[in-house]
Amino acid sequence: MEGTHRVVSGGGRRIHLVEQGVGPLVLLVHGFPESWYSWRHQLPVLAAAGYRAVAIDVRGYGRSGGPADPDAYRMAELVEDNAFVVRALGEETAVVVGHDWGSVIAANSALLRPDVFRAVGLLSVPYAPRGGPRPSDVFAGMGGQEFYVSYFQEAGRAEAEIEPDVRGWLAGFYAAFSGDTMPGPGAPDPHFVGEGGTLRERFPAGRLPGWLGERDLDVYAGEFERTGLTGALNRYRNMDRDWEDLAAYDGAAITQPSLFAGGGLDASTTWLADAVAAYPVTLPGLVSSHLLDGCGHWIQQERPDEINELLVGWLDALPAV
Repeated sequence: MEGTHRVVSGGGRRIHLVEQGVGPLVLLVHGFPESWYSWRHQLPVLAAAGYRAVAIDVRGYGRSGGPADPDAYRMAELVEDNAFVVRALGEETAVVVGHDWGSVIAANSALLRPDVFRAVGLLSVPYAPRGGPRPSDVFAGMGGQEFYVSYFQEAGRAEAEIEPDVRGWLAGFYAAFSGDTMPGPGAPDPHFVGEGGTLRERFPAGRLPGWLGERDLDVYAGEFERTGLTGALNRYRNMDRDWEDLAAYDGAAITQPSLFAGGGLDASTTWLADAVAAYPVTLPGLVSSHLLDGCGHWIQQERPDEINELLVGWLDALPAV
C-alpha cells in the first residue's frame, strides 16, 4: 500500500503530509535537513500494525507553507501546526513522534497541547525542559570554536555555503553524523566551524552512508533545491524567542506516556546524557528508553527495523483511544 499525499490548509497554515493506514492517528515529525521522506520506512509498518500513520513536511520544508517572516518559525507556531493537522484530519487526539528538531517539536506539542497529544515518542534528541541561560549565550561558549547552531543562526550565512551545491552538502552532512561514515575520533569535529571556514570542509567526502541511496539523496536534494534552506534554518533562528515564549514552562515535566531512542554514537545523546538521566523527573510517563549501539543520528533510517519494532510495541501497549 502506497502513502497518500495531501495538503491541509486553513487559517494561514498549509501543511503537506503523507498518510498510510487506518486506526489511531500517529503523527510523525521530521528534523533538519529532511522531510516527510525520512519516515518512509515507518509509514507502511505502522499502517500494517493498525495505525493511521501521517508524516508531515514541517513548515518551511517541502510542499508545506514557508512564511517569509522568521518569527513564524517559533516553537509555539510549530506546535499549533501539529494540532491543526490533527483537527484537519478529523481526529481529536494523536500520538506524536519526532526525530531531531522533530523530537523537540513533538515534546513541546505534548507539553503545550496535552489535550491533543496523548503520548510522545522522541528519537535522537532527548527531552530537556526549558531553563538555564539564553540558548545563544550557551552555544557561544561551547568548545572554543563556533558551534554549528550559532553558525546557522546568522541569516543568509549557511545558505551561502549550502545552496550553490545542495546535493553535495546534504550528502556530506548526512555522512558526518551517520554511524558508518562519521569522522574518527582524531578528525576535526563537524559540529564546529573553524575560523573563517565552513561546515562542509569537515564533512567526509566520497562515500554515502549505508542507509542513503542515490535515489534517497535525490529526493532530499530536489526539495531543498526547489525551496532553498532558509525556511529550515529559521528553526535555529528562533531558539532565543522560544526561550522567551516558553518561560512559563521552565523545568516542566511531560507526563504522557513516552518513549525515547537514540544512537550510541550520536552526539545528541552523548552530550545530553544528563537530560536522559533526568527522565524519572522530566518524563515520568516514560515507558522505555533505548540506546542503539553503533548507530548515528539518523536513527529511523539507519536502523529502521529496530525502530519500527520499538514503535509498534510501544504503541500497542498504550491505553486504547
